[in-house]
Amino acid sequence: MARYKGPRGKICRRLEFPVFESPKFASPRKNYAPGQHGQSRRRKLSNYGIQLREKQRIKYLYGVLEKQFRNYFKKAQAKQGPTGHNLLTMLESRLDNTVYRLGLAPTRDAARQLVGHKHFMVNDRIVNIPSYLLKPGDKIKVRDKSKKIEIFHENLRKVQGDNPAPWLSIDKAKMMGIFENVPERSQIPEPLNEQLVVELYSK
Repeated sequence: MARYKGPRGKICRRLEFPVFESPKFASPRKNYAPGQHGQSRRRKLSNYGIQLREKQRIKYLYGVLEKQFRNYFKKAQAKQGPTGHNLLTMLESRLDNTVYRLGLAPTRDAARQLVGHKHFMVNDRIVNIPSYLLKPGDKIKVRDKSKKIEIFHENLRKVQGDNPAPWLSIDKAKMMGIFENVPERSQIPEPLNEQLVVELYSK
């Protein structure tokens, strides 16, 4: 399971965006870029630099590597509708992201690890592929053998109501969530500009 393992604070500072959910990286601790030249005045980004930065923000936020991200983009292009919207809704439909949105894991990284360790079932079948794309009506639940793990109880106590996201519902007693429908672009809360990614790949 490939994932980024490098320094995270530097990434958040470089991208000027909290791409990791941990409170430790919620905001840059220093208002200049990392590295030995970071304290010099920031140069104004070119259009290409702005587009590349937005792609990097989305890529790190959802925890996908470059080749995987490019494959998602190609699939988004092949679908009907705006390519940028398709890209984000596909990333939101990933199993690891959905586990995080349901409140069953504190971060996307933790959700990816929990999925990889076979703690979840989709439609009563064990799925250990974090990138598994869910379809409307799919049921995600914690395996019976895993329901005693404290991390699930601890995180569920923080979930308010039965709809942690507009396209999801959860039954806390059963530790089960339902992927009700593919999210609309307006329902995705992160302030991302996916059109910049479309422009980047269109060159």
